[in-house]
Amino acid sequence: MSILAPDTEQALAAVVARAHAAREPLAIEGRGTKRAMLRPVQAARTLSTRNLTGITLYRPTELMIRARAGTPVPEIEAALAENNQQIIAEPPDLGAMFGATEAATLGGMVATNLSGPRRIMWGAMRDHVLGIRAVTGEGEVFRSGGRVLKNVTGLDLCKLLTGAHGTLGVLTEVTLKVLPRAEATGTLAIRMSDVARGVAALSAALGSPYGISGAALLTDGHAALGLPGMVALARIEDFADSVTYRLARLRDDMAAHGQSTLLDTPASHAIWRAVRDAEPLGAAAEDAVWRISVAPSEAAETAAGLTRAFGAKLMFDWGGGLIWVAGPANEAAHAAVMQAAEAAGGSFTLFRAPASLAASVLVLPPETPPLAAIARRVKATLDPAGVLNPGRMQA
Repeated sequence: MSILAPDTEQALAAVVARAHAAREPLAIEGRGTKRAMLRPVQAARTLSTRNLTGITLYRPTELMIRARAGTPVPEIEAALAENNQQIIAEPPDLGAMFGATEAATLGGMVATNLSGPRRIMWGAMRDHVLGIRAVTGEGEVFRSGGRVLKNVTGLDLCKLLTGAHGTLGVLTEVTLKVLPRAEATGTLAIRMSDVARGVAALSAALGSPYGISGAALLTDGHAALGLPGMVALARIEDFADSVTYRLARLRDDMAAHGQSTLLDTPASHAIWRAVRDAEPLGAAAEDAVWRISVAPSEAAETAAGLTRAFGAKLMFDWGGGLIWVAGPANEAAHAAVMQAAEAAGGSFTLFRAPASLAASVLVLPPETPPLAAIARRVKATLDPAGVLNPGRMQA
């Protein structure tokens, strides 16, 4: 597959315009780190934003940063760290999961709307996208939003393109809201005997007044940090004295849930990076990986069903509301995941799978007829010839 990598927005728009005129599909990506996510794209050529790089505006006092879509995420994180700031949604680094050798880009991070453990407190990636510049499927450059939150009248194209996986437009520049980085981080780790008790402990922690910014359940613990077996994790981030006080109070309040351990800032950073990147899932290279979103009250039953169906490997985030699942890359396991999500009133994503499986099954739940009709009209407006990432989200 040939790769086109323009170094200006105008050149990129020209490529898309020619593809639209020729009705030639394009695979849209940054550096290809999530190329294996969802379905394989049906296109002979790839349009990459890897050469659209650089931070174009950073105002630490205004808590905002703007950069071109191909800018590597570590470059943005390094610039923010110099001012003790951070990307709010804590986006995961899934390079190991997808076998990527390059860093993810800002555009790819926004296009996939991936968020980490902090989502339960501060919201998803799309909640922090202040503005975008992008190119439609006809090659027209447009912008939406700006530098503050309350700047949208009418259709919010920032949120529409965030999570669209490049099917509605090619992002060329993104403006993000950022926040100060916490002075200290502490984690309460509680030994658990089963998933139901683990999710109950996470719910109790989230219901406390101590400002929990991460709530995860690791079914196999984290041996490197001396946490064997199933362990529930609750994180607090703030000023050092506040973290120390609130963590001690939380430990007292959670004493009835099991034996606990306190993790300091370095250990907390290590374990939450692992949770963010789904490392404790322990997915083998040949495994398929799914994400299931359910009400936390449904997590234990959903997990039990998947364990019975194919001995699923499991990890829980967002207080039990996000279940990472790894298992055999076959249609039977996928059918079990779909059935479990539907029974729980939740949704699923076939996150990683061989192209042969991903191309033959639903990778996302089917939309209801009213939503599907709206989606078709939006697609017809922004990409009437269907040249942008055809087949990525559905056949």
